[in-house]
Amino acid sequence: MNALHGLIAAHGLACFFGGAFLCNAIPHMVAGVMGEPFQTPFAKPSGVGLSSATVNVTWGFANLVIAYVLLACVSEFSLNAGGDVIAAGLGIFAMALFAARTFGRLHGGDLKPARGTAQPEQERA
Repeated sequence: MNALHGLIAAHGLACFFGGAFLCNAIPHMVAGVMGEPFQTPFAKPSGVGLSSATVNVTWGFANLVIAYVLLACVSEFSLNAGGDVIAAGLGIFAMALFAARTFGRLHGGDLKPARGTAQPEQERA
């Protein structure tokens, strides 16, 4: 029975991380296709500096391949299996929150000012 629990856990983890990699592919592919630079692990400093559009398309495609392998090959993901959808959805949500917090402070999406900077002006109606 322990082997079965291990397989179920591995299946769920593959769905979770497949969802996370799928979510991570989106901003890199979009930035790259639009010809805009964006952060990648290959930039200097890693995750903060900007990489070229070509690097972003390549990194986004690599994330898509990893997501495919995890979802289609490792976990045999099924849209009809509620557990698969929940696990992948949680992976997507976790990566989306991580990306929003990480890149929000770099691109102005985090409304809290960085240390040592002035408060942004409030919009007036």
